[in-house]
Amino acid sequence: PPPPAVRFQFKSETDLYTMAKARQAVRSLELSADGEQFAVFGGDRRVRVFWFATGKLRRCYDETEAAMAEMQRAEGGAYTLDSIDFGQRMARERELGLHWEATAPGAAQATPPQFPNAVFDESGNFLMYATALGIKVVNLVTNRLAAVLGRVENTERFVRLALWQGTVKRDRKHRIDGGAGDAAGGRAVGGSKYMQDPTLVTTAFKRQRLYLFSRREPEEGGDDASGGGRDVFNERPAVHELEAAAAGAGAAAARGAASSVTLCTTAGDIRLRLFADECPKTVENFVTHARNGYYDGLLFHRVIKGFMVQTGDPKGDGTGGESIWGGEFEDEFRRELRHDRAGTLSMANAGPNTNGSQFFITCVPTPWLDNKHTVFGRVEEGMDVVKRIENTPTHEKTEKPLDDLQILQVVVE
Repeated sequence: PPPPAVRFQFKSETDLYTMAKARQAVRSLELSADGEQFAVFGGDRRVRVFWFATGKLRRCYDETEAAMAEMQRAEGGAYTLDSIDFGQRMARERELGLHWEATAPGAAQATPPQFPNAVFDESGNFLMYATALGIKVVNLVTNRLAAVLGRVENTERFVRLALWQGTVKRDRKHRIDGGAGDAAGGRAVGGSKYMQDPTLVTTAFKRQRLYLFSRREPEEGGDDASGGGRDVFNERPAVHELEAAAAGAGAAAARGAASSVTLCTTAGDIRLRLFADECPKTVENFVTHARNGYYDGLLFHRVIKGFMVQTGDPKGDGTGGESIWGGEFEDEFRRELRHDRAGTLSMANAGPNTNGSQFFITCVPTPWLDNKHTVFGRVEEGMDVVKRIENTPTHEKTEKPLDDLQILQVVVE
């Protein structure tokens, strides 16, 4: 008879109760190619590797926010991030955590769950899984981190992985000379017409794309039928995004809202495109204030280098301002309008639904502000002026420019 697949009689002889003891559900499970190991990802953000035959725990990798924060605090660490970059990634981790909670068993699921998985290479000696830092490649034999893939893709949070380690047939476009060479990163196999081309395919949180990691560099020249180059703007809008756009269509026109304005400041002019269809009330408030001269002469009272420049407060200290209706008005969040780039025009507030007259322009991507501040425009021209304001010397405590920078006039187009 064939030997038994497992070498234990009772589950109590194994470590398979680990998840139950941690009170965590298994979110994903992957087997190694030889069937000797399996890896699970738990709701506690830990990756656990078990031996299949004995049920014993081989490795456990902690990817909790606390573990990442500790790694970030380590001085001189090879994977220490810039503080702004780290803050952005942590904000995305918290958003991902909320998504997991909303798609937990028993929850009403508006979108399919996106739980990470951990995959083995063909040898079973390496494990790959997605983290806030990028895709980690761990050597299970030495228990060391061998590489981090996609670390520079700091706007993406990779989630699920699939690894292909086959060989591809060479063609004239990817000819390998001498069989032992390394053409475009692909290695010849025994001098034959085939080359090794391992490819890692991954998805990312809130992205309708597939990402491929390979030894080969993307082809240059990219608008021909061969599809060369790197296409990163290929998603079709989601149904709810189209519905939201349709619902807001015509609302701005009914209010006579403008599509763009120019901030004339003492540092230069900044032309802003406004999202009147998506944020009709916010744009109406901003444009009406501008037409009434409300912003004329106001200071940029808060300037933080590497973050944003803020204005719109008649008091000039961040405590004043009101809407055209008096008091405050509600937020207008739209999924398609994010703090995903420099030059984003957004409302300042003191909490949910507390918009008045103050606004700011970002100097870098600030995704942790998504769904906290209403994005209602973008800088079309004059980003150099925003940078000039950003780099002005400020008071250490108040973050107010040492020399006054003012809005002279807002020209509504």
